[in-house]
Amino acid sequence: MTEPSGGSSKPRRPVVVPALALVLITAVGIAALLGGLNEVPDDPPRLGKGAVLDQGRYSTRFVESRVRVVPAASQFDEEKRFVELVFDVTNRGDDTTPVGMPPGKPEQAYLGTTFADSFVKITPTFPAEAGPFVFAVAKGGESRQLHPGVKTTVIVRYELEEGQRPPEKMTLDVAGFEFTAGFNDPSENWRMIATESGDRFVPEIKARVTLPVQGGAA
Repeated sequence: MTEPSGGSSKPRRPVVVPALALVLITAVGIAALLGGLNEVPDDPPRLGKGAVLDQGRYSTRFVESRVRVVPAASQFDEEKRFVELVFDVTNRGDDTTPVGMPPGKPEQAYLGTTFADSFVKITPTFPAEAGPFVFAVAKGGESRQLHPGVKTTVIVRYELEEGQRPPEKMTLDVAGFEFTAGFNDPSENWRMIATESGDRFVPEIKARVTLPVQGGAA
């Protein structure tokens, strides 16, 4: 006589889930509820033309970005065109500071203390020979200093090549400063706000500022 179809009559074994797997599943679930295993930092505030940003050591108004044409100084010279970023900056510290230069490499930005050091990233990028050229506007011409409590116009400019179209907009990732002791220096000074990440320090971006370029590409 053949056995009826439908499978074996033997009792089925219970499926055993290892305790470690249960722990991992639970941990992942809790992590997901708390915002994920790797927290993604919030996007910095987005600012535009005319906005004012408290950078700690400096108070900065983002005036505009524009194309500036400088006529030839003589018949032997040539007309030059620049993309300029224009700021009204007040040094809120007690000492005169240099205007400075934007950092050559973003990973080195945290070492800077000048106003222009706070531009951790400027987009789009330009060739090294195009600049940037940074100066303050003073009564006697150009200056490289920011005096305490004095609102000063600062220009950051890049030279355009002949026939080069200027960008439609310029975007800056801007850091801030705090008066505090250093990572390896107990004395208090103005330092860029940064957090440790592995073997390096990453500046905290206080704002991402986008300025349309007046006279820029259509």
